[in-house]
Amino acid sequence: MKKTDLQVVGHRGARGLAPENTIASIDKAIDHGVVEIEIDVHVTKDSVPILCHNPWILDASGNSSVVSQTTCEKLRDHKPDLATLEEAITVINRRVPLQIEVKWGEPTAPIITLLRGFLARGWQPSDFLLASKKQKTLMELHRALPEVPTVVIEPYLSLRAHWRAHQLGTKRLSMNHLGLWGGFIQAIRRSDYQLYAYTLNNPAKARKWHKRGLHGVITDRPDLFE
Repeated sequence: MKKTDLQVVGHRGARGLAPENTIASIDKAIDHGVVEIEIDVHVTKDSVPILCHNPWILDASGNSSVVSQTTCEKLRDHKPDLATLEEAITVINRRVPLQIEVKWGEPTAPIITLLRGFLARGWQPSDFLLASKKQKTLMELHRALPEVPTVVIEPYLSLRAHWRAHQLGTKRLSMNHLGLWGGFIQAIRRSDYQLYAYTLNNPAKARKWHKRGLHGVITDRPDLFE
């Protein structure tokens, strides 16, 4: 594999610098020179894809609302800075690719419809990446949008990661940094995979692993890598 600079991806925007999965977090990530932004997506009761890591949202008083059982408007009553996927794509406006992690068990149809709309308006498949820890979800997205690159997220199981990537025809892997070590990273590199470590906020470790073949990091603090 050709040697490249370490690729720095903003995790949930830049969650170490602004509230995660918000427009403010996305802006911070871009300000600090990320090559890509990763965000999490759930779908509301009224079929609106929103940026949210958990299947519920907490308000300032600690009251929770289940995303799948609540409309987008009601959720915004509890979280005024709630961002929709449509808003995030519009704000980024093709400055960097957006990696969309579709959470476990979420309906894919509203996300597919939204992305098809942007592609019809001039966005390119390379402006997006589709990611998930669940293979069924990722396969559904890939079948509907085969031109959009896919990312296999697999916390620890390297054999499963290989199998999933082969099934999808992708070379992009995202794995938990806690399960990585130098020899494994070298082996992945020899297999011509692009391995990204999440969530890695340690530039020294990232540089060390990059010498072994780590392609990139997904980090809360992109400012540390400037």
